[in-house]
Amino acid sequence: MGVRLTEKAAEHVFDYLDNRGGGIGIRLAVKTTGCSGLMYVLEPVDHEQTEDLKFTSQGVDVYVDPKSLVYVDGTEMDYVKQGLNEGFEFKNPNVQGECGCGESFTV
Repeated sequence: MGVRLTEKAAEHVFDYLDNRGGGIGIRLAVKTTGCSGLMYVLEPVDHEQTEDLKFTSQGVDVYVDPKSLVYVDGTEMDYVKQGLNEGFEFKNPNVQGECGCGESFTV
């Protein structure tokens, strides 16, 4: 399945990479933290790592390490603006629950 981006998410990633002066894509990972146990981590990628799995969506290369893929496989990333708040929204079919603040999740 992999990871998909909406058009708005891809536009935001392209703008971000352009503003920072480049990059070959973004990395989506998870780390253990928060009330529910797991949290998404996004960072720019300048060099592909040998263990990376690469998914291309809307022209954006999304890199995921094999350990994180178990938690994010099938996820769609969107970029949403709601009032004064804006950021990535993850539609992850693996999520069983989320904390009240929306910062962490469990599978």
